[in-house]
Amino acid sequence: MTQAMTQDRLRVLFCDHLNLARGKFLPTSKIGDGATRVCQSTFGVTYDKDLIPAPGSKVLENLPDIEIRYRGEDIRADWLPNTRVVVGDLWEEGSPFGACGRHALNKAIKDWQDLGFEPMVGLELEAFAFQQNADGTLVPYDTPKAYVYSTGPFADPRGFTQAIWERATVRGFNIDSMTSEFDTPQFEFTLTYDKALKAVDDNFLFRQLARETALEFGIVLTFMPKPILEKGGSGLHVNFSFKDKDGNNAVGEPDRLSAVAEGAISGLMHHHRSMAALAAPTVNSYQRLKPSSLSGYWRNWGGDHRGVTTRISAERGPKARLEHRMGDGASNPYTLVATTLQAARLGYINKYPLPPRETADCMTAHDAVDGVPDTLSEALDELEADNTLMDAVGRLLCENHIFIKRDEIEKVGKLDSDDARRDFYIHYV
Repeated sequence: MTQAMTQDRLRVLFCDHLNLARGKFLPTSKIGDGATRVCQSTFGVTYDKDLIPAPGSKVLENLPDIEIRYRGEDIRADWLPNTRVVVGDLWEEGSPFGACGRHALNKAIKDWQDLGFEPMVGLELEAFAFQQNADGTLVPYDTPKAYVYSTGPFADPRGFTQAIWERATVRGFNIDSMTSEFDTPQFEFTLTYDKALKAVDDNFLFRQLARETALEFGIVLTFMPKPILEKGGSGLHVNFSFKDKDGNNAVGEPDRLSAVAEGAISGLMHHHRSMAALAAPTVNSYQRLKPSSLSGYWRNWGGDHRGVTTRISAERGPKARLEHRMGDGASNPYTLVATTLQAARLGYINKYPLPPRETADCMTAHDAVDGVPDTLSEALDELEADNTLMDAVGRLLCENHIFIKRDEIEKVGKLDSDDARRDFYIHYV
């Protein structure tokens, strides 16, 4: 805390229902307060800045305040000058705010801890880079010499990813890898595995750092799932495992999974269609989630197989893990991980039956008999009908999400071009 007091200001952030980093700058004199206030009706704001009476927003109930609460030990160096940054969660009249994704994640963590397991998480972020033409229109970043797994100037002639690496490393982010993806100009950023809350906090802040750094180079870095329709999509894959009470990895081996791993996979299979509304939360998400797209479309699981939605890593021992491939960067990462952990937990405690592994290649053939819903609208209907998952994740969070997204579907449906639909999201996602 002493170190924080030497800085000129504190940037207090929270992740909202749209996965936007909202917050305030506070002066040194207020850093020790541990809280600041914002309008609760932020949770009724849409991408196009309409204010609508979504559940929990209190738009029609005088637009009161809620608190962002943060801990002094979580304050860290920001990438802006003379600034430190902290992630908080939201409290309403002294109780956790029910639409706050960070609270939902904390609940999911505690629910697993009560079963004797500590969730460990690693997230893989994928993003496309755009630049502006002289007339202000957005076009893909010009990287004609890039190729999958390319590094250096061929992949990034302006060097914005180098700046991201340097800033992130200096500020304590543990980068596991950074590379270009199959399509251009697409990049992947992976942070090191950690306890679930720390992993998601780091992901949330790193994403903001990356977008703000890229902007200094004239790059709009977008994590939206399908910004270029004729190219591949961008996902946000959730890798997870569990430590037991002795500190051992409880997943088991790829060819001999533990009961907790089998239960987790069965839960992800059982709630596959209803999870989509929270894991893939935009109209654009369903342009990414298609058969034969390696995107987490199919209700299936398997070994080291990128065609399945729940993939078992080939790594063993401490590094053994499961990978859920449905989610994308439009999702609130706290909500995404909470949803993944809760669906997995429901499978474990309810002993859902585990279907057979996928045996086909998922490109030319598949064993899976169904996938995610075809549209966001259908996914919202599936979520609304899945009371078990809604109660586990948080009913107010889900109800707020459903209301906001149904409004979004109507607005995007009125847009008359692919560029207009892209630009509805691109500056925010």
